[in-house]
Amino acid sequence: MLMKSIIAGVAGTALLATAAFAQTPTDKGDKMSPAASTTSTTSPASYQGNWRASKVVGLSVYNDKNESVGSINDLLMDKDGAIKVVVIGVGGFLGVGEHLVAVPLDKVKFASEPVAYTGAAASNTGSTTKSTTTTGAAPAAATAKPNPWYPDHAVFNATKDELKAMPEFKYATE
Repeated sequence: MLMKSIIAGVAGTALLATAAFAQTPTDKGDKMSPAASTTSTTSPASYQGNWRASKVVGLSVYNDKNESVGSINDLLMDKDGAIKVVVIGVGGFLGVGEHLVAVPLDKVKFASEPVAYTGAAASNTGSTTKSTTTTGAAPAAATAKPNPWYPDHAVFNATKDELKAMPEFKYATE
């Protein structure tokens, strides 16, 4: 009985090896495989200078006077994939009571450098140093290399009151 099992095992292995050998490609032409062609065009260097949309949503929006006026809630694009509109949320707390406005993308500027802050640091700490960013980071942070994958903030030339006076943007439901 043991001999029959060994012969069956060897015969099965030979059949599997033959099937696997028959499936290997024999064409050694100059054709590139689909995987090779996609990896050569999607190297990280080919996208240098592009921003991640997931990082743009949520950016703080300031006006030309470095006053915080809201944050980016959404990016709307046309059917060709080009971003056309930036939805900015103004006011509210954690999304409650927030007024959404839609502004054309070409009216919004993006900045890679932190917002310059002209006010003094908190005076109750006894410190006489001044912060150079709105986030309260040390002056060295302002000279740090900007992130190549997303901007620091957006700039839209309007006050909070002007944005709140704009027509409210509502997502259409069809």
